[in-house]
Amino acid sequence: MTKPTKPTEPENDTQKEAVQSILDFGSAMTATPHGNLYCLTIIGQIEGHMAADDRAKTTKYEHVLPLLAKLEESSEIAGVLFLLNTVGGDVEAGLAIAELIAGMTKPTVSIVLGGSHSIGVPLAVAARRSFAVPSAAMTIHPVRMSGTVIAAPQTYSYFQRLQDRIVAFVAGHSHISAGDFQDLMLKKDDMAADVGSVVYGEEAVRLGLIDEIGGLSDGLQWLYGEIDEGKKKRKKK
Repeated sequence: MTKPTKPTEPENDTQKEAVQSILDFGSAMTATPHGNLYCLTIIGQIEGHMAADDRAKTTKYEHVLPLLAKLEESSEIAGVLFLLNTVGGDVEAGLAIAELIAGMTKPTVSIVLGGSHSIGVPLAVAARRSFAVPSAAMTIHPVRMSGTVIAAPQTYSYFQRLQDRIVAFVAGHSHISAGDFQDLMLKKDDMAADVGSVVYGEEAVRLGLIDEIGGLSDGLQWLYGEIDEGKKKRKKK
C-alpha cells in the first residue's frame, strides 16, 4: 500500500518567509529577468476599524498600509501587481489604501478578477494601469453607513462630502468624468430595490473606468515594459 506523501517543507528561511507571506497576506514576491515583482491580493471585505466576522475573508488595512510603504521604499522591488476580488467594505479604510497605491512611484498594475465592488472601484483605478477580465463586475452605488445614524443636516452633509471624495478620486485616476460616474451611482433601473449600477469588464473599459480588458499576462507585460523603460531613463541620466 502506498503511503501518503508529506507536503514538501521549505528548504530555507527565505522560502519559509515566502510561504508565510502567502498565508498571512495573500502576497508573493517573484524574481523575473526584469526585476522583482510583488503580487498583493485585495480580496473579500475591506476591514476597517471594526473587526469583521471570523468567517469572512478580509483585507485588513492595518496590514496593507505599512506593507505598501515598505514596497515603495524597498530597492529590491521593481513593480507591484494587485489582484482584486472584493465585495467592498469600510469606505475610509478602502480610500486610505487607494490613496497609498495612487501615491506610489513604482510601476503598479491592478487586475479586476471576479469583482471589485463598492469601495473596490477606487482600489481598481488607483494603480498606474488597470485591467479587468471580461467577466469582472463592478458595483457602483452611493455611500452607505451601518449602525446608529443621527438624522441631522450635518449627517447628510457628511455623507455627501464622503461621496464627493470617492467621485473625485475615481474621476482623477481614470478616464471617466465625475458627472458620468455620479450618474452611474444614482441610476435607478439597474439594481433591484436600490440605486446604482453594475458594470462588467468591457463596459467598464468603454466608460473609461478601467484602462484595458486583459488578464494576468497582459498586466505582467505592461509591468515589464514600464520597468524596462525606467531602467533606460536611469541609464541616460
